[in-house]
Parts: sequence; structure tokens; C-alpha cells
Amino acid sequence: MSIVIYVESQQGTIKKAGFEIASYGRAMADATGQKLVAVVFNQEDASSLNTYGVDLIYSVSTPHPNFEVEGFATTLAAIVQQENATLVALSATANGRYLGPILAVKTSAAFFSNVVALPSSYEPIKVKRSCFTNKAFNLTTSAAPCSVLCLNSNAFGLHEKISTSEIKEFTYQAGNSTLAVTGVDQATNKVTIADADIVVSGGRGLKGPEHWHLIEDLAEVLGAATACSKPVSDMGWRPHSEHVGQTGKPVASNLYIAIGVSGAIQHLAGVSASKVKVVINIDPEAPFFKAADYGVVGDAFEVVPQLIEKLKARL
Repeated sequence: MSIVIYVESQQGTIKKAGFEIASYGRAMADATGQKLVAVVFNQEDASSLNTYGVDLIYSVSTPHPNFEVEGFATTLAAIVQQENATLVALSATANGRYLGPILAVKTSAAFFSNVVALPSSYEPIKVKRSCFTNKAFNLTTSAAPCSVLCLNSNAFGLHEKISTSEIKEFTYQAGNSTLAVTGVDQATNKVTIADADIVVSGGRGLKGPEHWHLIEDLAEVLGAATACSKPVSDMGWRPHSEHVGQTGKPVASNLYIAIGVSGAIQHLAGVSASKVKVVINIDPEAPFFKAADYGVVGDAFEVVPQLIEKLKARL
């Protein structure tokens, strides 16, 4: 028996979420005494997974470079069956949330979304999950012979464990899908929102796109990704790829800095999984202050430049 993980990559590079799911899978393999099997698609060099304790890597080449849920799910299901896996783990990215339930159906497995910790029990499996837009947690139990776990970003972290992985080729199985990806709109951030430890976000309080350099300058100092609220992307100040919140991209960073963002309920729901939230706003009654760990009441055009200078002096 084994534990199978789906390791995401982008343009031939394994994503941070992929290393986190490898760390998570290694911890479960150690707890259960099982083999850890990783599956990668269109990845020429997967040797970096040796750092995170993977025992066996299945390398799959697809006829196209883009994610295709039916083919990926069909291929993963075949590997799960071949390896007699009791646990399957994948990241709660946009692709992972799409893939997980379909894979669970194909393998007749229980599906656990929004997982935030290692199982507290394996027979039967019991998993802690976030719920109510990260306002609460629940413990979910299943007696199914196989379970698919979808791990929230930054919930477990990266934990190195050096190993020597065996690598095998596996034939891609396209499945029966009639859907096809014809193009991908690639974000141009130096650091992507999904992989970022720190996210700096701006709202209408910046008054116009000509002031967005404040967000970019602070993000550059911190090595952070840039993001924005829905009104900002709706007005065309920033691309939709930077829109975060319940109706945009969810954020689960270690640090989320909101500048000039009032804190509409949809925005707060999308960023509530972030570990530390800092808000800078001139309005002391802004809803974001009630959800923030730290708040600064002040004019962003005065506060942010001073913050950048202080950080430059320390870093």
C-alpha cells in the first residue's frame, strides 16, 4: 500500500504548493509506514522532490502543455489503483480544487476539502478542516478504504527530508473529455499570489492607477506578490489576475497587507485564511480593522513611503 500525491508544476518548474504537498505526504507516510508516491506531469526534472522524502516518482508526459482535468484525473486514478493507495493528497489550488472531487469519484474515495492539518487518526481517518470561510474548524471522519485530501495553502509548510527517489515513466490516459484548453492568461507577477508567503494588496483608497507604485515598491522590498480588491480590477486599474477575495483568488499567505482596502465581506472571506493580516487605512471605521491582527489608521500616501524606507534600512 502507498500514499499518492499530485505535485503541481508550472512551465517545467515545481510550484511551492507541490513541495508542501510532498512534505505533507511524507509526514503521513512516516505515520502509517507506507511508501510515498508522487505524480508529476510534463516535468523534465523532478529530482528536487528528493529533498522532501518522496520514494517513487511517476513522470507523465501529456500531448499538450496545459492542465486538463479529465486526463489528469483518469491518469491519477490509474496510478492510485496500481499502487493500492489508501490516501491521496493534493494542493487546494484552483486546479487542485477542480481535480480532487473528480478523482475521488473515479477512485470511489472519500473527499476531504479545506484540510488544515495531518490526520489525527488513520483507521478510520479523521481530518481537521476549515469551514464557514475559515471562521471555524470541524473534524471529519470516514471509514472509506481510500481518501482524497485537499490541503489548504501554507497549512503545513515545507519540511525537508532527503531521500533518493526512483523515477518511472507512466503513460498519459486522456479519458473521455471533449473539453480542451486553447490558451492560458499568464499573470506577470514576479511572485504569484498562490505561492506567495507575503501579499501586498491595494484598494480604491489609492485613488488611481498612477499611485500603484506604492504597492509595487512595498512588495519589491518584502519579496511579495501584489494583489487588489474587486473594485480596483473592475475599474481596470489592475488585471483580474490580481483580484483577491471570495469572487477572485483566495489568499492563504503568512502575511497579508491591505492598503486602502475597506474590507467588504467578500474580500475578507477570500483572505481570512492568511495567518497575519495588516491593514493601512485612513478611515478608522473601515470594516477591515475588525478582522485585522494589526492596523494603522493613517494616510497611505504618508504611511507607506515611510514603511518602505524603514524596511529598506533593516533588510
